[in-house]
Amino acid sequence: MSGESPAEVIAKAAKAAFEASQLIPSSERVRALQEIRTELEAAKDAILAANRADLEAAQKEVDAGRMSGSLLKRLDLTKGDKWDSMLQGVADVAALPDPTGIVSYANELDDGLELYRVSCPIGVLLVIFEARPEVVVNIAALAIKSGNAAILKGGKESNETSRLLSQAIQAALSKTAISSTYIQTIQTRAEVSALLSLDRYIDLVIPRGSNSLVSNIQNNTRIPVMGHADGLCSVYIDESADVKKAVRVVVDSKTDYPAACNSAETLILHENVLSTIWPEVAKALLAADVQLLCDEPSLAALRALSPAPPNLASHVQPASPDAYTTEHLSLTLSVKTLPSLGGAMQWINAHSSHHTDSIVAEDARAAAAFCRGVDSAGTFVNASTRFADGFRYGFGTEVGISTGRIHARGPVGLEGLVTYKYMMRSTDAQGHVVGEFGVGAGKKAYKHRKFAAAAVPF
Repeated sequence: MSGESPAEVIAKAAKAAFEASQLIPSSERVRALQEIRTELEAAKDAILAANRADLEAAQKEVDAGRMSGSLLKRLDLTKGDKWDSMLQGVADVAALPDPTGIVSYANELDDGLELYRVSCPIGVLLVIFEARPEVVVNIAALAIKSGNAAILKGGKESNETSRLLSQAIQAALSKTAISSTYIQTIQTRAEVSALLSLDRYIDLVIPRGSNSLVSNIQNNTRIPVMGHADGLCSVYIDESADVKKAVRVVVDSKTDYPAACNSAETLILHENVLSTIWPEVAKALLAADVQLLCDEPSLAALRALSPAPPNLASHVQPASPDAYTTEHLSLTLSVKTLPSLGGAMQWINAHSSHHTDSIVAEDARAAAAFCRGVDSAGTFVNASTRFADGFRYGFGTEVGISTGRIHARGPVGLEGLVTYKYMMRSTDAQGHVVGEFGVGAGKKAYKHRKFAAAAVPF
């Protein structure tokens, strides 16, 4: 319509598509996901060719110092099993139970008057992310399965890949009863800025990316924002730790995918492991080409080693104060020594981003205290921080990771993309009115009898 901005046209179309979809059966949403997987498989060669073109352009930006190497790594859709995992994620989401229509509370207020609390979609999601083009597919799958419409904005570095992924999704939706505007992609920052003001149409913003991206969005919208600004994850080696477990957990947490938000950025040592476990962990990290930024006790312990690791001088440096609040996103690890488990928990709570933190310990009481005392979305025992992921949790995939405390926390899968509404039905011949209830002659009292219900019976 005349007078409407392009952003408003997009947002209104998304809201209309969402509202129309509420009467579409869940079986049609599953069919849409199956069609998306088929379209992606058919378009694989073209999509990966576009991804290679994006990678070549991004490499030039890295060489010129205008883009980080970690961002470049996130862009690569051909790396390892990324493509196959993306497709499997669509299939896994399709196979998950429908998260909508679930009754979590049922109460008979009076004879013939029943109240139900029922899960339902949030509405229209605006998801903004950097690099990682597979996020287009991950979020589209979760949005469709959970009954939410979505507007997606990837980084400019993945424009060509995201465009072809979006085309495949649009082609798949055109074969179903779901509107093709149910999942839309946008390309420019100007569109994002305009959409952030449209709280009439957009119900939730989910940013995935750098601290500056998330903070900027949080400061420039009235729409609720779900996400996390940093991934400052840590591993704590307790005095009761097993050395082999410590080596495996720490090395995997740091090196499996250093550019990920669930990669460990800080290693915390109980002071009693400085001469026992720490040297073995340090040797393994140095062998994996990890740069260590050490405090004085951990640095002194390494300099006392004989023979010294061959790359000690080049890979071990004193830590500056800001090393412990930096998301390195590379093969760099900050190391801190503390005198007790209690001190470690206090330090993590003061310095972490409340994402995911792990303890390596054989003492069950220490492990239990850590899991309860550390205020993070994920607290692990003898397990890599890299497990903090929706796919690994069995969610099929994830829309992102939330470090907030309201609504959703940790990896956000289908359950984090639904809210609830209350439905009430009177089967009385005359209906029910509030005026009949109260205290005194002729007034009725509420029964408030809770009962079990798997679904709303109407």
